[in-house]
Amino acid sequence: MNNSLIVITGFMGAGKSTVARALARRLDTQMVDLDIEILKQEKRSAKQIIEEDGEPSFREIETRVLREVLPNKVVGVIALGGGAWTISGNRDLITSAGGISVWLDAPFDLCWQRIVATGDDRPLAPNEQEGLRRYTERRAAYASADVHVEATGNKTVDEMALEIAEALAES
Repeated sequence: MNNSLIVITGFMGAGKSTVARALARRLDTQMVDLDIEILKQEKRSAKQIIEEDGEPSFREIETRVLREVLPNKVVGVIALGGGAWTISGNRDLITSAGGISVWLDAPFDLCWQRIVATGDDRPLAPNEQEGLRRYTERRAAYASADVHVEATGNKTVDEMALEIAEALAES
């Protein structure tokens, strides 16, 4: 497990970035948040890219940045954007790099509550109905992850990081 690359996936608001940071601390490794890496490289947020250039253009950028981050042997944990894992080519890239995928399975109501609480506009979930449609649509892809962790809001971030670390140690 020491040299493993772990990617955290799940719907927006599931807690991917937060859990990925806690897991990286626990495993004493580096963590990359793919959305932040895109912001650094593109000088625009995911929201801005999607609004200005459309989702297909954003997905191309996301895949390119993922391809650049994966070979970095210093990075042990990557927090994906909510849609990155739904692209089969991205899943193939991660698998080819030896990545172990972890799905943070949070109920839609919890995700939506967190999305609303941030006050950030999400162009791919502009309202609850569209958010639920995307959530439902993406679940099958998320379910293909190697490790499944329920993120119901009843566990602390550190408890989820420990659960992931223990699951990885058993595999």
